[in-house]
Amino acid sequence: MQECYKKMSDMFSPNGSKYMKEIPLSEAVGHVLCHDLTQIIVGGSKDARFRKGHIVTAEDIPVLRSMGKEHLFVWEKTENLLHEDEGAEVLAAAAMGAHLKKTAPKEGKIELKATVDGMLKIDTDRLFAINKLGQVMIATQRNYVPLKKGQTAAGMRVIPLLIEKEKMAEVAAIADTSNPLMSVIPYSIKTCTILVTGHEVLTGVIKDTFAPVVQAKLAEYGVETLKTVYTGDAVETITAEIQKAIRAGSQLVLCTGGMSVDPDDKTPAAIRASGARIVSYGAPVLPGAMMLLAYAGDVPIAGLPGCVMYAKRTVFDRLLPRILTREPITAEDIALLGEGGLCP
Repeated sequence: MQECYKKMSDMFSPNGSKYMKEIPLSEAVGHVLCHDLTQIIVGGSKDARFRKGHIVTAEDIPVLRSMGKEHLFVWEKTENLLHEDEGAEVLAAAAMGAHLKKTAPKEGKIELKATVDGMLKIDTDRLFAINKLGQVMIATQRNYVPLKKGQTAAGMRVIPLLIEKEKMAEVAAIADTSNPLMSVIPYSIKTCTILVTGHEVLTGVIKDTFAPVVQAKLAEYGVETLKTVYTGDAVETITAEIQKAIRAGSQLVLCTGGMSVDPDDKTPAAIRASGARIVSYGAPVLPGAMMLLAYAGDVPIAGLPGCVMYAKRTVFDRLLPRILTREPITAEDIALLGEGGLCP
């Protein structure tokens, strides 16, 4: 470990090192830059003016001086070292799974972007193991978040300008390129039936404002609402409509309202009576603690609490991407939602 620190210290020694050396600008012509040099134009732009690998010319000297450079670090690469761009390529190869593409290295950083609309899935244990190594980093969006095509899923880089091949071999060993750290899973559920419970809605005493909210959320993911059915409160009716929707080919069934423990709230009992397998009735998320999730075969059935109708973000928003990708959701997965379970 002490030897590693010594090598890292050597890399940035003001007196030069065996990996790179600092030279006066007056002696820079003909030398190869070991890292990008960024030029900031106030009110204009910030970008690399000279890229790694650039051979300094006489014409470059006035420009470099205008950027405040009086000395340059030039690269004396040895066989056991990788440049930051090469290290970033190793990280990208470790991380990039299905439906992701990488950007070209820029100032030592590579980003991964989604190539389809879908949900980001990350092996968080191995991501932690890589970030724990030191000298390398991968920053991602949160696990299970929805991504649009072209949206950035992750960014990565090595911390020093030069990094030992041995360190990047550790990254590769953890990552296993045959099983990348992350991928984007496209949405496979495309149709839904919405069952609006409540006698007061069925009879027109109260206008339905629940179904339009749910339809709008589904439409953001490209899901078509095949049918909206007003069921009233009878358990038998709700159960029959669930079974009818599945027979008709609906890939998802959502029941709105009637999810509390009050005697006149019948939705949970109706879902149970349909023969569906209950995963969880209740979730450590606010708002949305009374949500129910079940499966009839591979068809998800959810009982949505009333908060979905008026709250901007609820448990439904947290689980919907996973539901629509047909990612298996267990009771343990629901329990894990408690960390960060207060929706903004």
